[in-house]
Amino acid sequence: MDAVKVKWNGGRRFVGWDEAGHGIVMDASAQFKGDGSGARPLELVLYALGGCTGIDIIAILEKQRQTVSDFELVITAEQREEQPRYYERINIEYVLTGVGLKASAVERAISLSEDKYCSVKGMFGPGVSVTTSYRIVEV
Repeated sequence: MDAVKVKWNGGRRFVGWDEAGHGIVMDASAQFKGDGSGARPLELVLYALGGCTGIDIIAILEKQRQTVSDFELVITAEQREEQPRYYERINIEYVLTGVGLKASAVERAISLSEDKYCSVKGMFGPGVSVTTSYRIVEV
């Protein structure tokens, strides 16, 4: 069982940490009486999605003996207009750099992550559309 603790730190700021001691600061923007000293909680969903699918893809590409020297995910999202204002559209652009990376291997890794392995993506309901694209940079 996973567990985290989240503690109010004044204003709109909260600090969270896990059992291993890894921490994160969350805060609201000035518009919502915060001082912007940390990530907005909703943005953490995007970080989690990127980390989850990124870990999957690296693991899958390693098994396929693909050589990745750099990997960046650019994630953009749009919120609903009405409350709750969760993300209803998310786009992930995978930018992979390497030597001889095969497009078919990258496509398979993305597909497996999206459809089978990424627990964060699996938590999204039918009201959340996730689209993806990728780019391979040859070195």
